Amino acid sequence: MRIVFMGTPDFAVPVLSRLIDERHDIAAVYSQPDRPAGRGRKLVPTPTKRFAGERGIDVRQPKSLRSADEYEALASLSPDVVVVAAYGLFLPPEVLNVPPQGCLNIHPSHLPRYRGPSPVVSAILNGDDETGATIMKLDEGMDSGPILAQERVSIDEEETAPELTRRLFDLGADLLVDILPRWLSGDIQATPQDESCATFTTLVKKEDGEIDWNTSAARIARMVRAYDPWPGTFTNWDGKLLKILNATSMAGDAPPGHIVGLDDGGVGIGTGDGLLAVNRLQIEGRRPSDAQDFVRGYPDFVGTELRRSS
Repeated sequence: MRIVFMGTPDFAVPVLSRLIDERHDIAAVYSQPDRPAGRGRKLVPTPTKRFAGERGIDVRQPKSLRSADEYEALASLSPDVVVVAAYGLFLPPEVLNVPPQGCLNIHPSHLPRYRGPSPVVSAILNGDDETGATIMKLDEGMDSGPILAQERVSIDEEETAPELTRRLFDLGADLLVDILPRWLSGDIQATPQDESCATFTTLVKKEDGEIDWNTSAARIARMVRAYDPWPGTFTNWDGKLLKILNATSMAGDAPPGHIVGLDDGGVGIGTGDGLLAVNRLQIEGRRPSDAQDFVRGYPDFVGTELRRSS
């Protein structure tokens, strides 16, 4: 089976690895262009580019697929199917029509719930007990194509977005390698999604991570898990950005944003409903620290108020 793989971040690598292990013919790997990072702002290769390069697979990094040259370049590879795993670029209809068996996408939700760019973040933020992974055939809509396979999984109450994302793409890889031979042989059919059950997500913005202390402690604790690592969950203390890196909700009462000491030497912060027990945090310009160490370094922290920056 001749496959073109399209994926960019680290959690797409296990999908590509599984396809290689199954001895599929990987004609090329498409990844987003390298981006500058670090103090020197040097271009850093994407995880899939590094992985593919180490295995001698041709890597292509167009800025866009919306050109006749790109359609022709893809067609020249003669793929039976294109596999997409967190590629991050739009596939126009001309690209979707190149492979005779279509473009198959791993989506980290149990479609039709949570279509769009932030399904994992949305599942955690909303306090869902479960989510899933779906293998779907891409069409011109937003994650609206027919479904080849999907499976539900429980969400751990302490699971962060990166942890859940990796788990869902690992599951997606399992589903994909199981259905690919049967899809190409015509032994399975894709099932249309139930449009009446569709829900949609939006791009996460930097300002989404700022804490409103009038919301519940449970909601803020979910923000900490969902917005890891970006945009992070943050507030303002003493004129500096303060990131909450790990926290849980607990019973208790204090004015929203008011910092209280806990019996274990840590800190709790009042919210609109309950206390946010902070386990790990980071003040602007300093390294992350446990709550107890932070209080020792900033003894005036307890008893003060946290406020929004605006």
